Amino acid sequence: MRIIFIGTGEIGLPALQALTNTPEHHVLAVVTQPDRPVGRQLKLAASPIKEEAFKLHLKIYQPEKIGSATSVAQLKYLKPDLIVVAAYGQILTREILHLPKYGCLNIHASLLPKYRGASPIHASVAAGEKQSGVTIMWMDEGLDTGDILLQESVSLRRRETAESLHDRLAKLGAEALLKAIPLVETGDAPRVKQDKSLATLTKKLRKEDGHIDWDRPQREIEAHIRAMTHWPSAYAWIPQENDHKMLKIFSTIVSRRAKGKPGEIMRVDRHGILVAAKVGGLLLREVQLEGKKRMHAAEFARGFNLPVGLVLE
Repeated sequence: MRIIFIGTGEIGLPALQALTNTPEHHVLAVVTQPDRPVGRQLKLAASPIKEEAFKLHLKIYQPEKIGSATSVAQLKYLKPDLIVVAAYGQILTREILHLPKYGCLNIHASLLPKYRGASPIHASVAAGEKQSGVTIMWMDEGLDTGDILLQESVSLRRRETAESLHDRLAKLGAEALLKAIPLVETGDAPRVKQDKSLATLTKKLRKEDGHIDWDRPQREIEAHIRAMTHWPSAYAWIPQENDHKMLKIFSTIVSRRAKGKPGEIMRVDRHGILVAAKVGGLLLREVQLEGKKRMHAAEFARGFNLPVGLVLE
């Protein structure tokens, strides 16, 4: 099978590796987003997919707009049998969707039609879902609206984070893709319509989405923290006389004992920092002050002199 792989994020890495390691498939080229400035120094950085494609000695295209005439001409010249897409970041045009012999498949990190859009993994963890999974979908011109070819599911673990679920679904997506392609080639691949009435849409996350609203039940906050790990990271503000310090929070334990104002520090000891929520509270276990390293909350509290009664914002 002659395949063009289109992707940007890390979740597509196992799929790209699996395709290149399968003798019956030939990856003609990899399409990924242009290098973007990152970090405080705004240095140009390649996408994870580009870095992997470079290691695998694959042809790489980085169009600013994949639907441009030049980009379409390049893809058409390659004469692909199939296009595989995983977390690319641009919508494919109708012309590209109809370019390959067998069409275009998308690896989506949810059990569609639930959690369409840009952040299905974060949404699944934040909502306290018991199950998640991947969908191999026939692509159309909508946003994750195409027919379902196949789905594979996993149970979420008790302390699952978006980071750990991401890594599990990335591997599962590669396995599902290798099951789907032979079905496509033989003409036995299903096309199951999505139930639009069950569809939900997730948005692209921003840094500010990590901010913790303490005026919520402790279990919702705990799920939010796990959903924001490792990016954009859950955080609260420590009020200062002339400034506020950002405190990232990575792990907590739900507590029923805290009774105070939402965000109020109730106790600081060797176990961590106990903070009240709207219902109950959370024992902060692993934190990171902006510009510092991650550490146990008790160690941080000793060094920062965090007083009981302070209200985190």
